[in-house]
Amino acid sequence: MVTDAVVLTSMSYQEAWEMSYFGANVLHPRTTQPAMQYNTPIKIRNFFNLDATGTTICSDGVMEGPAVRTIGKQFVKGFATIDDVSMINVEGTGMVGVPGMASAIFTSVRDAGVNVIMISQASSEHSVCFAVKSADATAARDAVEQTMERMIHGGIVRGVEVLPRCAILAAVGGGMANERGVAATMFTALAKANINITAIAQGASENNITVVVDGDDTTRALRAVHSRFYLSDTPLAVGIVGPGLVGKTLLAQLNDMSSKLEEEYSIDLRVLGIANSRQMITDDTGIDLNTWEETFENKSSEYSPEGFTSHILSPYIPNRVIIDCTASGVVAEQYEAWLKAGIHVITPNKKANSGELGYYQALRAIQRESYTHYFYEATVGAGLPILSTLKGLLETGDRVKQIEGVFSGTLSYIFNSFDSSQKFSDVVVEAKALGYTEPDPRDDLDGMDVARKVCILARECGMTFEDAGSIEKMSLVPDELQSVDSIDKFMTELPKYDDRIAKQAEEAAAAGKVLRFVGVVDVENGKGSVELRQYDKNHPFATLQGSDNMVSFRTVRYDTNPLIVRGPGAGAEVTAGGVFSDLLRLAAYLGAPS
Repeated sequence: MVTDAVVLTSMSYQEAWEMSYFGANVLHPRTTQPAMQYNTPIKIRNFFNLDATGTTICSDGVMEGPAVRTIGKQFVKGFATIDDVSMINVEGTGMVGVPGMASAIFTSVRDAGVNVIMISQASSEHSVCFAVKSADATAARDAVEQTMERMIHGGIVRGVEVLPRCAILAAVGGGMANERGVAATMFTALAKANINITAIAQGASENNITVVVDGDDTTRALRAVHSRFYLSDTPLAVGIVGPGLVGKTLLAQLNDMSSKLEEEYSIDLRVLGIANSRQMITDDTGIDLNTWEETFENKSSEYSPEGFTSHILSPYIPNRVIIDCTASGVVAEQYEAWLKAGIHVITPNKKANSGELGYYQALRAIQRESYTHYFYEATVGAGLPILSTLKGLLETGDRVKQIEGVFSGTLSYIFNSFDSSQKFSDVVVEAKALGYTEPDPRDDLDGMDVARKVCILARECGMTFEDAGSIEKMSLVPDELQSVDSIDKFMTELPKYDDRIAKQAEEAAAAGKVLRFVGVVDVENGKGSVELRQYDKNHPFATLQGSDNMVSFRTVRYDTNPLIVRGPGAGAEVTAGGVFSDLLRLAAYLGAPS
């Protein structure tokens, strides 16, 4: 169930007894009794590998070896499960403070010849639940109902309920005694893997912590806690939608770094699926990233959103993430379903965060109310730390007054190159030839991409624009060319309108200024805009070169001298790098060493 589990060099008699009781079949619980009595060490060896070290069972467990990579001490020696279990729940307000209630329940179960595996009782005495093998569930329920018949009819006991298809998961370790946070770590690992705990039990000796989970979640639960206590790597099932320029670059980066991530950070990334709008490839154990393009071309199947999602919801890997590398609104509409299913989402796609306000708020609500994460750093500025900088300011109590920035790499290049001595259309042709623009330059020149980024930043500041269309936006595409039916015709007609931009460039030059196409989030006045502004030649925006982005944060703390983030804000390498960074943040949150 856990393929990369480690070998324990030693454990105590008590730990061995606990693990054998909870399903570790190598050793029967009664085997340890005479060894404990005479303090005789037990050596467990692999019959198929006699040269292996094996495990020594002795009185004190000889706390040594790298079995658990935690703060230098072995809190948990291992985990074990008991499958095919049912929970019997006896509940009723009339049970509170009634002596002998538990005795009556368990006497009836004993008389029915049923063994109780685990017991859990609420401190309010309102309910008692216990676990039995599923084959004994009916007999146990009937026995308790017969004993409690009068109380059930009298309303003292509400009824006897059977919860089938459960499993018991136990953490065992003598080092857990008096150590704070062990239970919290275990429960958090399960919560982050989107696994619900039905019941909990812990003995006063603190040698084990036992939980009951849904039987379908057994493998995922075991792997989640195993990796959280560093008994194995942190496994992460990855699905990538959109293997275009950014997606392909991300896959190359993952392939290059996979060995280092596993060796140095104990992160086991498994790309289980790659899909575009037409086709997909999937693999239960992980797609070979050296040959994925060939596989995608020759062995793909028709893309099904439901089938792709179902595959990423691997029953064997506790943590799942889908990375959307598209610019598709259709894909963005699936985020809510993915998050509700317990799949984390990472994306550079701006559509969800700049689209309909209600949908954006729903995504953020799911993020706040669950352990499922939604990361989108690369939606603004590609790999630049723009959103994380903004969040850091807000989370530490700073108040944003205004955010102003050159958010488009394309328009940055165009206006860094353009002045009154050149024709605007010539600079656009040059930018297109260098690959800075979209295939249709109107997608850059209309300002909508910048408006989306302004909307995203504004919402992070608490502003509630209905969508990116609510942002006041200037378009550099002449009205007459908005509906031209071909790119070539647009490029041919564009020079006819050079005079419009040339006049603004001449006015700026006469005033000793430069033109920059910027997005502005005016928090103090509740406005967002996209416009062509003039800046003094000593302004930071005037010093930009190439296709760099620059964002200025003016806040209460950074008022007279704004905080500035500058760097490449476009390109497959930096965008994929921003997505990769979010993926590592997710892995660290899920328990990988940082």
